[in-house]
Amino acid sequence: MYVKQLYTSCLSEAAYFIESNGIAVVIDPLRDIEVYLDLARERNATIKYIFETHFHADFVSGHLELAEATGAKIVYGPDAETSFDSYIAKDDEVFEIGAVTLKVLHTPGHTLESSCYLLSDEQQQPYAVFTGDTLFVGDVGRPDLFSGNLTKEELAGYLFDSLNNRIKTLPDAVIVYPAHGPGSACGKNLGPNTYSTIGEEKATNYALLATDKDKFIEEVTSGLATPPSYFPINAKINKEGYDALKAVMEKAMQPLSPAEFKAKGKAGALILDTRPATEFGDGYVPGAISIGLEGRFAEWAGSLLPFDQDIILVTPIGKEEETVVRMARVGFDNVVGYLNGGYPAWEAAGEAKDMIITVEADELAMDIPHDPNLVIIDVRKPIEFADGHIKNALNITLGDMMDPGKLADLEDNHNLYVHCQGGYRSIIACSIMKREGIHNLRNIEGGFAKMKDQKGLQVVQEKTVLN
Repeated sequence: MYVKQLYTSCLSEAAYFIESNGIAVVIDPLRDIEVYLDLARERNATIKYIFETHFHADFVSGHLELAEATGAKIVYGPDAETSFDSYIAKDDEVFEIGAVTLKVLHTPGHTLESSCYLLSDEQQQPYAVFTGDTLFVGDVGRPDLFSGNLTKEELAGYLFDSLNNRIKTLPDAVIVYPAHGPGSACGKNLGPNTYSTIGEEKATNYALLATDKDKFIEEVTSGLATPPSYFPINAKINKEGYDALKAVMEKAMQPLSPAEFKAKGKAGALILDTRPATEFGDGYVPGAISIGLEGRFAEWAGSLLPFDQDIILVTPIGKEEETVVRMARVGFDNVVGYLNGGYPAWEAAGEAKDMIITVEADELAMDIPHDPNLVIIDVRKPIEFADGHIKNALNITLGDMMDPGKLADLEDNHNLYVHCQGGYRSIIACSIMKREGIHNLRNIEGGFAKMKDQKGLQVVQEKTVLN
């Protein structure tokens, strides 16, 4: 028996490849499927099944392309309905994978069709459970996504029953392999590891420690941040189908000269710059939005960019294809070209450029006593803001930046100092604000991580967060 976790940090997503005696299965694959095909070749195995734990909302699954490439059957648990050919398994149905088996455990709660898959070894002893978004390390899947006519409280009630009747009854030694790790928006606060055991989770996970159903429902449904805006789009794509990645790549991988790039921008294409934040600030194509590949790129692209508008790219040279693939993972099929030669080609052509002024925390501390029009904008999440922020700072989260109404209270005479925790999100925010015509701003280098220790900057805390 061979089990491999394939973890993608940008999305905090885990897919799985299981093989026994030349028969393989893949659980929750990403849209770019070559890694699974390569593993099958390495193991001299045939991929027989593609198991989906549920209709994913935070990425586009590779189930359709992998099925087409291999002839494997796509399997969902009970209550799933698809617009494509798939097998809807029964609760407790068992699939033979060489000398091992996978058993379907229907675990509604995160979604109605959510299911886990219990892997038993060659001796038919429970070995690992692939929990999807039902159970994470230190957390559980949020119950407020795509529940049809059910409320989040009703789904949380289903989740309580699923955890107690299907998950907690498994042997303590069974390995827990979830679909997501730290940073995922599919839960409230996932732990730092990407796998665990049933015993560890029973001892430490608040959701498995809960014994009162009403208290569990209250705890699981409270403090939920607004889900990223692209979640319903991705869930719909996963349920109904999508274009082949090859076709998406062919449309996107079109090299554009500076003149052609400029013309597409004037015609309405949105410009996305994926270079590191520090490079972007030193100079960029006017009107571009910065989302650097070095951070949680796909998640922020999905949360901030339109799915119905052409997008053209400025990338680090040699990173054009990677950028398109990572965007396709969250459903972007609307990239129509990239700046050939990258930003250096734009500069060499003598085209106009913009830049973002970056200052250190000590400059902000010096300016505060002397500038009555100074406004500090903290773009972190409300829970981060509540845990500690600079006195009188205004919290406008990065996720809200594309809503012009959120910026309506900013005046022309305001001198804006923008920061996040470390500097990645604040550059994105600055690029969006400048695109909206707000230019009197500065990015604070190092973000709150450096600001909190700066003499002259007072840090305050809040005990509660209002959603």
